[in-house]
Amino acid sequence: MTQNKIKYFVLAVGVMLCIFPVHAQDTIRLTVLQAREYAMGNNTDIRNAVLELESANRKIWETTAIGLPQVSAKAAYSNIFKVPEVSFGSFLDPSKLPDGVALTADDIRNAYVTSPPIALGVKENTTLDLTVSQLIFNGSYIVGLQAARIYYQLSDQNLERTRQDVAETVTDTYTMLLVARENIKILEETLLNVAKIRDETREMYKQGFVEQTDADQLEVTFNNLKINIDQVKSAYDIGLRLLKIQLGVKTGSILVLTDPLEQAIDLAIIEKTISQPFVLENNIHYKLLSTQERLALLDLRREKSEFLPTISAFYNHQERTNTPEFDFQPKDMLGVNLSMNLFSSGQRLAKVKQKKISLEQTRNLKEVQSRNLTLQAEQLSSELSVKRDKYLTSIKNRDLAGQIYDRSVIKYKEGVGSSLDLTMSQNQYLTALSGYYQAIFEMLSAQTKLNKVLNNMAVKN
Repeated sequence: MTQNKIKYFVLAVGVMLCIFPVHAQDTIRLTVLQAREYAMGNNTDIRNAVLELESANRKIWETTAIGLPQVSAKAAYSNIFKVPEVSFGSFLDPSKLPDGVALTADDIRNAYVTSPPIALGVKENTTLDLTVSQLIFNGSYIVGLQAARIYYQLSDQNLERTRQDVAETVTDTYTMLLVARENIKILEETLLNVAKIRDETREMYKQGFVEQTDADQLEVTFNNLKINIDQVKSAYDIGLRLLKIQLGVKTGSILVLTDPLEQAIDLAIIEKTISQPFVLENNIHYKLLSTQERLALLDLRREKSEFLPTISAFYNHQERTNTPEFDFQPKDMLGVNLSMNLFSSGQRLAKVKQKKISLEQTRNLKEVQSRNLTLQAEQLSSELSVKRDKYLTSIKNRDLAGQIYDRSVIKYKEGVGSSLDLTMSQNQYLTALSGYYQAIFEMLSAQTKLNKVLNNMAVKN
């Protein structure tokens, strides 16, 4: 490429970069608390729960509006093919009788006239009708208004439960990623040490100081360890994508977890959580059951209110473009309507009985679930205590296995240990390390579950 062509190429690239600027990917850096807060405003399930709450708020106004004045208007056009007529027949017209003379039969007969027919309507007409109505009393409306408000409370509690579920899920996934990230770090350091020993063993094999089996054994160990690292990295990438979905982060964004693993472990807080008493009334599931019980009770009251009358008032005004000669329809009318179901062959009584049964079932479910929640809190507290002890034991096992592995490395380099002993101690160390990280995740996950039951994870946005 000549100098001129290179110059034009660079100029073209510069122009293209000006016209089509390169946008860098967004980088989102979050601690675990910030991740929870971020999810509160961006998680899809939470957004839908917020919309459901807004819908419940609109439902309150919809129900309230039933008891407010209602105004309706209608217009109608009519065309009568043949307008009906009425005639009053013949009648005597005194003005046609002769004056001052004796009346004869012909005079009287001639004085009769036939009345013209009178139309009982108009051929074409347009009617405008305006009606204003107002509900005065309706038992179902009063109960329905109360139920709409409680339904809003139920939707609000569902939103709180959704937020707690998302907070638990985000916390578990975040913790899992911290454990995986730390595991990758330790495994990569181990891989470097194994690679160093492998290379040294190869040189010793070339010098004839060790057998080929020792070199091959370390090569197998190196390869297995590398595969293990690749698997953990793959799991980490999948977990990171999962966390993005849970948070509602855009696909192209870069997510960085800023919390170190050590910061997530606080044994003092764990001890405090284990000893915290369980208050049933603070649990979101118990709140939902209580609200459902209130709705079932209102449902029973609504069914009973069907025995009461419905009273409403109305005002009607009517205008017509054409008015017949005889018009008996008033333009304005004010009235009151009263309606009541007098007899339904036991149908309403059967419905009331069904609602009583439903209320009893809801109360039974609430009682059972209350006992289950109390038992669950006790089990989770005990489980967290066990996981804490397992974590403390895993620290000791990790340290001991690490010391054994370090001594095996020294013995191997000094020629007093075999490659088999080195491989066994290394596998033992990796197993202890895996158990240590698994114990961390299980302990933190148990802590999150107990916090949720104790209502310690309520996050508002």
